[in-house]
Amino acid sequence: MIFDVLTLFPAMFSGPMTESILKRAQQAGLMTLRLHNIRDWATDRHRTADDAPYGGGAGMVMKAVPTAAAIRAVLALEPEAPPAPVILLSPDGTPFTQALAHELALQPRLILLCGHYEGLDERVRETLVTQEMSIGDYVLTGGELAAMVLIDAVARLRPGVIDAESISEESHSDGLLEYPHYTRPALWEDHPVPPVLLSGHHGAVARWRRKERLRRTLARRPDLLPRAYATGQLSRDDLNFLAELGWVP
Repeated sequence: MIFDVLTLFPAMFSGPMTESILKRAQQAGLMTLRLHNIRDWATDRHRTADDAPYGGGAGMVMKAVPTAAAIRAVLALEPEAPPAPVILLSPDGTPFTQALAHELALQPRLILLCGHYEGLDERVRETLVTQEMSIGDYVLTGGELAAMVLIDAVARLRPGVIDAESISEESHSDGLLEYPHYTRPALWEDHPVPPVLLSGHHGAVARWRRKERLRRTLARRPDLLPRAYATGQLSRDDLNFLAELGWVP
């Protein structure tokens, strides 16, 4: 999978994108990250990519000319392939979710446009951006960190990047939060590991983990349960257990 990132600050991606799982995914050829400095398409000797907003006001606005030229140049890098989605990372965008991450992971290539300053000239948003996404209801100094979050969340869903079993029961994979995890030692500062996890009884472990997922979701994110119920993610046993805990659909 190819991630083309258009940014004013490409150096921000060194470190987060060159360590751990994402580093190994790139080394294995499972993903490719290409960084493009929007300033390279600026037309003046100072490589200016922003200007004051029409109508006045604080801050600066990303200019249409270099940004549009950058998008068009990057779109042209794969002439034989269907046009890739151009995603603007913006607080105005659709909330980014695990379901959206799964959808995007099916794409062979994504073009991520990192907003900055007060925003992007609206004409570019209207003519060249195909989707806008937000990683939360707050404002960052730019879209770079949001792009890194999206890349991490999407890349790890690609085949071979992470073991499929590790993904299947993660938080939000099926509408529920993940169960608690423990490792050695079995007793730490008077806190023991739950005995069922030491039993070797795989069926009992699976049932315990399912109940803990339900218990944790009810305690921490009860808003997720109605959606899990509506989409058929909850079995009769799940509903009976939740009823014991005081939740009914």
